[in-house]
Amino acid sequence: MKRQLAVLATAALVGALTPAPARAAASQLVVDLAANTGALRYGATGFLYGLGDEGIPNETMLAALKPQVTAQKAPDGRQHPNGDALKIAPMFKRAGGRDIQIYLQDVYQQWPYENNGIADYLAKVDTIARKVVADPYRGSYVYVPFNEPDQIWYSGNLNGLLADWTTVFRKIRSIDASARIAGPNFAAYRSADLRAFLTYAKNNNVLPDVMTWHELGNDFYSNWQDHYNDYRSIETSLGISARPITINEYGRSSGDLGVPGNLVQFVAKFEASKVDGCLAYWTTAGGLNDLVTHNNQATGGWWLYKWYGELTGNTVAVTPPSAAGSLQGLAAVDAAKKQARVIFGGNNPASGTYDTNVLVKGLPSYLGTTVHATVWGVDNTGLNASAAPYVVKEGDFTASGGQVTVPLTGLKGSSAYQIIVTPNTDTAAAAAGRYEAEYAALGGTAKVTYGTNTGYAGTYFTEGYGASSTASTRFVVSVPSDGYYNLGLRYSAGPYTGAPADRSLRVRLNGADLTTVALPGTADWNTWKTAVTKVYLPAGISRVEYNAYATDDRDAVNLDYLDVAATSGTVTAYEAESATNTLAGAAAVVSDTAATGGRYVGWIGAGSANTLRFNGVTAAAAGRYRMVVGYANGELGDGATNYNSNIVDRYAEISVNGGTARRVFFRNTLGWSNYWTTVVDVDLAAGANTITFGNASTGYAPNIDRIQIAAPVG
Repeated sequence: MKRQLAVLATAALVGALTPAPARAAASQLVVDLAANTGALRYGATGFLYGLGDEGIPNETMLAALKPQVTAQKAPDGRQHPNGDALKIAPMFKRAGGRDIQIYLQDVYQQWPYENNGIADYLAKVDTIARKVVADPYRGSYVYVPFNEPDQIWYSGNLNGLLADWTTVFRKIRSIDASARIAGPNFAAYRSADLRAFLTYAKNNNVLPDVMTWHELGNDFYSNWQDHYNDYRSIETSLGISARPITINEYGRSSGDLGVPGNLVQFVAKFEASKVDGCLAYWTTAGGLNDLVTHNNQATGGWWLYKWYGELTGNTVAVTPPSAAGSLQGLAAVDAAKKQARVIFGGNNPASGTYDTNVLVKGLPSYLGTTVHATVWGVDNTGLNASAAPYVVKEGDFTASGGQVTVPLTGLKGSSAYQIIVTPNTDTAAAAAGRYEAEYAALGGTAKVTYGTNTGYAGTYFTEGYGASSTASTRFVVSVPSDGYYNLGLRYSAGPYTGAPADRSLRVRLNGADLTTVALPGTADWNTWKTAVTKVYLPAGISRVEYNAYATDDRDAVNLDYLDVAATSGTVTAYEAESATNTLAGAAAVVSDTAATGGRYVGWIGAGSANTLRFNGVTAAAAGRYRMVVGYANGELGDGATNYNSNIVDRYAEISVNGGTARRVFFRNTLGWSNYWTTVVDVDLAAGANTITFGNASTGYAPNIDRIQIAAPVG
């Protein structure tokens, strides 16, 4: 469902003599760690048009969330300038995504979709299905034949929908025999129509493989469980096996997207029901539905989904103060990691504050009789970048009757919160800018034991690197600007049979191997050192992994934490308008006071003759470098004309020293005088190099302000 967006402004006036309202009694959120509710589905992490083009958004922003489902436009569809299902598939699958739903009617340009008759649509479906069958990711696609048919083409005409559903369903299956098909995709939950649809579909052997509808109204908050239960009862009464459910558009047109305290309610309810969901499209495409800004910087809402993606183990029962109330939560407990995590939030009105007691009961024996709890918060930042979560409270709690209560006051209604519960082994308080290894995502044989070692910070550390080539500790870090940062890894490397005294680990940054960091040995396993690696990081989110890699135990270490601190480093800037560069064809220098130096180079592309070549780009040694491209791109493209802006993510074909060009997409900057940066890796020769920007298609490259060159490791 799509709507024309409006800019809403609110103001609150408080009289100077107005008495402060009395604080309501604290509510209670109950988490029962003994009530296992099943494996994590992570289903709520889905997006409608959340992906724009390859690299839009930055792959790291997607991968860190453990994505499951995305819904995108049909191949070569005209509904939007970007977001083609087949084009975003490689990145989505690399990031770990499961299913890509294809909105087939997005082949049309307008909203509501032009109704040119079923014959016209059937011919388009035929073309789309053949493209899907030929695609290497064929098994990941789910066809969505109709989008909100109760409002578009078939309003008040259920029989017409049933007839055309059958025709389109059979056409798809005639081309793609293994096709998974989703529907009916009503704009809201419609019990009677769903019963009629399923009855007809069963009788005519055209049952959808995935059941879909939208939850876009206020009634979600009070009625979700009724909708879910009613649908399952319809299936049972008709003798239909339980279908996977995807709510492939969720969230109201204002007040939900990007707001952690509201979004946690959807996440909690969908995970409890083990269904999938896709955030609705209310603003612009390619930004994970307001979770991402500037392509790789996180809004407050992003952190909520990152917390969700880092839950491990099994979910457990959470009882909110009211089943239909605004305060909701979800939780998981991981016996192997000896951790329990609770995510919660929400208050009505969202602008208010509230108190709540989080009662954690059913404590397993491995957590002990006294536990440590750290409470983190993340605030709503709208479309602006978030400074990352902050510590709300931290302390030790003695269990009574197998339960503890964590009292919290002054919580923000629009914020979300996370509690991490561990054994009472803490030695130091959580610190800003520090990333504890025991809280990070772990891979391979890496583990947390909460044993008897000493000298560590936080609540414990990561081990399991000995006799392993698979152990991995994966941090997600946030920095405010492009530049050099010191990664301070605190570690222990005591005596280990068969291992050399000095150790090392392989560092991986944003999905690519970066360097090997030397870790001098320590006297014993209770002695700790810090190894500092200076690296160039893009503004926003990065994934930093420390991986075992050897077979001779040179990587046998324990990891305590990672500190990230800004530092200096050599960064060389080259202005696009410099007289030393070469402009070919129509490429030209243009004045703009917002650009560095007051000028940029535009009119690049729209044919192979129109290029910008940077000359004399110097590298001290041959190798890979970070190229920070300053650019602007405010282009709007064709597509539906009566709702959200159809932003275009322009691309440039970038060639180094005349070599094979690489296509790089640049996120739309929402204005021609808004200059953003994108970091692109380039392989340079020692000495002087040339870097050429072009676009041989009919489209233009973005306007180029300047480039900056930095070595990836300082």
